Amino acid sequence: MQTADLLVTNIGELATPRGSTALGGAALGKVERVRGAALAIVGDRLAAVGPEDEVRAAWTSAEVLDAEGALAVPGFVDAHTHPVFAGTREDEFEMRVAGKGYVEISEAGGGILSSVRGVRGASEELLLARLLDRLDRFLELGTTTVEAKTGYGLSHEDELKCLRVIAAANAAHPVELVPTFLGAHDFPLEFRENKQAYVDALLHDMLPAVAESGLAEYCDVFTESHVYDVEQSRRLMQRGRELGLGVRMHVDQLTSGGGAQLAAELGAASADHLECVSEEGIEALAEAGVIPVLCPLVPLFLRVEPEAPARRMIDAGLAPALATDYNPGSCYTQSMPEVLTWAALRYGMSAAEALTAATLNAAASLARGDRLGSLEVGKQADVALLDAPNLSFLTYEFGWNPVARVLKAGALVHERAAAPARRPASPADPSGSADAIG
Repeated sequence: MQTADLLVTNIGELATPRGSTALGGAALGKVERVRGAALAIVGDRLAAVGPEDEVRAAWTSAEVLDAEGALAVPGFVDAHTHPVFAGTREDEFEMRVAGKGYVEISEAGGGILSSVRGVRGASEELLLARLLDRLDRFLELGTTTVEAKTGYGLSHEDELKCLRVIAAANAAHPVELVPTFLGAHDFPLEFRENKQAYVDALLHDMLPAVAESGLAEYCDVFTESHVYDVEQSRRLMQRGRELGLGVRMHVDQLTSGGGAQLAAELGAASADHLECVSEEGIEALAEAGVIPVLCPLVPLFLRVEPEAPARRMIDAGLAPALATDYNPGSCYTQSMPEVLTWAALRYGMSAAEALTAATLNAAASLARGDRLGSLEVGKQADVALLDAPNLSFLTYEFGWNPVARVLKAGALVHERAAAPARRPASPADPSGSADAIG
């Protein structure tokens, strides 16, 4: 009999992808599901995962957490967010409802530049306090790892300020942050009449300073017709890669401009958005093995028609990840459960496909697939316990928060104050069996 630091018992159903690399094509939906499961945790790692009778026969612990029949899944990994900002932009939401478009609002001084004004006018202390509050909310919604972009400073001083805020939050909060420098999010107002000068500042000043600081793992660029063109994006991302930064890219969101092909050419870690990606872009991403990070709530929030062709990508063998794109302008939500439901409704993803995209594939896009994204022996014990009788229920019911408890690195870091009564299992999917069904 071995001794664990914590046993998690009475799991109604455990659902998890398996492996350390992103899964695409038919493998995307291959999720292991075990009813009547338990976990044994030693330190910050999973030491046993499986049917409860088997785990209890081999492991004991003075600390036992009763999951009360919850659905256990890996902690969600949100692979695209912009969480460092000072003010919200609900006025722009009203403008969009009234019929104004994203670019129109931006050209009128709203959009990203509105958040730039807020960040530049905010102290580091204020930005940190706001970010820590937001990280509490991420945990409440089952997210344990977040890719955190800058992009609302757009100056040497203010972009580094935002990166320091991310680093301070990473040290102070259980949510794991993956920092990305997005100085090429837009052109700041003072460079609107001389955009090349800002590109030069990024190439020769800001990117080298960020790399030297060690505060970012990735660099990113908004490749789009009204901001950075393909050639500017190529130069910026090549420079970032030369300086030791990984490459992530916003591409083909509003127009089909060859961004996906550029991401493939550069071997980017991810190509994000892709609502307007061409067939040639999909083929290039598939050939290069680039992970598409899809944000299904963004077109809804922006009130635009194009959808990322997720099913076409999956059929082409791509391994998509899912993300909120949490930011104050184009998608003001932190809820990965909501993202999973909309991935089902808008992309035709099964619950299993959506779970893999929101956990293992997202972790792999952040070079953390060997440690995060699945519930397997040896991986970090990042677990979300959900008030749902089975995996299918996770995408079936929306508009509420199903998260009852969250473990990060083996520690209980969130517990809902007053959980509702446990829902009965579906008649077609009775609980209590310890048989693996996937």
